[in-house]
Amino acid sequence: MTTHGRVRHHEDLEAWKVAIALAKGIHRLASRLPQIEQYGLCAQLRGAATSIPANLAEGAARGSTRDFTRFVSIAQGSLAELETHLVLAWELYGVASDSTLRGRIVSLRRMLIALRAALVARSVRRD
Repeated sequence: MTTHGRVRHHEDLEAWKVAIALAKGIHRLASRLPQIEQYGLCAQLRGAATSIPANLAEGAARGSTRDFTRFVSIAQGSLAELETHLVLAWELYGVASDSTLRGRIVSLRRMLIALRAALVARSVRRD
């Protein structure tokens, strides 16, 4: 959030920046999976990772706190989905995320929780 609690642009959000970095790392990780997973687990990993910053951008652009809150919740769901796909990548193929990716996931989860809480609090203050 920026001046007066409003997001001027999604690129102002630290969570969006971390989500972009995470998505780039996930795309690199997915390329290490077997070719047979190109349209399966690779696509699922990439889709979930890409969905996180995309939902933050869309929510910030909507202009209403209620919509933004909903899109942050969707981003949280995509992060949980991504974590599940990473477990499968490890258990099926031994492809593990590095400490940087794991750190970004933990940081991003915390950021999304805090962002959603701030948006809910702002919404409650307005009512």
